[in-house]
This record gives sequence, C-alpha cells and structure tokens, in this order.
Amino acid sequence: MGWTGLHSPPPAQAATSAANDPYGEWIGTLVTDKGRDCPTQGLSYMQIKPTKMIFVPETSNLVLRGVPNKERQHYHAQLILQDARKQTLPMVFEAHPVDDTFEGVYGTPTCRAHITLRRPENHPMDNFMGRN
Repeated sequence: MGWTGLHSPPPAQAATSAANDPYGEWIGTLVTDKGRDCPTQGLSYMQIKPTKMIFVPETSNLVLRGVPNKERQHYHAQLILQDARKQTLPMVFEAHPVDDTFEGVYGTPTCRAHITLRRPENHPMDNFMGRN
C-alpha cells in the first residue's frame, strides 16, 4: 500500500515567474509603436545571466549588452554605433518582468517598438525544470 506513491510521477510545476527566475533565454517579436526601420520581421532574443545580459533585435548581428539588476528588476542593454555621417546611433532596450514573461521597449532614433518575451518552448533544460 505504501508503494503506490513512489511510482506516480511528481505533479507538474507551474511556470516560475520572470521576477524570481529571470536567468536564461527569452524570445519574442518586436511590434512597431512608431517610426520606421524597426526590426519586426523575425524573432528577437534576450539572454540574462547573473552578471550580464544581451538583447539581439530580430536575431541580427547587432548585440545590445548590459548588466542586469535582479533586485531592482532593471534590465537594460544598449549598443552605440556611428552612422555614415559620423553621427551617434544609440540602440536601447529596457525590460521588466510581468508574470512569466518580460515586457520590453526597444528604441533607436528612428524606431520605437515593444515586445513580450517568453522562454522558448524547445529549450530542454527549461522544459525539464518546468520553466516554460
């Protein structure tokens, strides 16, 4: 009689909140709020580690980098380039956790877009840990 509990699988765990467990990979698609030339045609990627984070708009070769602050729930990454006329071209990304997602805003001088980022469903470790 006491053996029946040993053979049943453990109950599925609910997804961990992004605020409590922000680390790992996150994906989503940017949606233009205003402007032009927003990278909205493909998936964007965010990766958060304890001491660094990156955001890659539309999985391009542009990588915005930052240092996350889990205590303040502050997730900021940026990349500063120069255009052909030697003008500064800043790219900025800000995100904050909402339930089991991140809500973010991406901006350049010509684009402002928002995004909802989720853990990828095909990430085996997150699936194993019940974090998708």
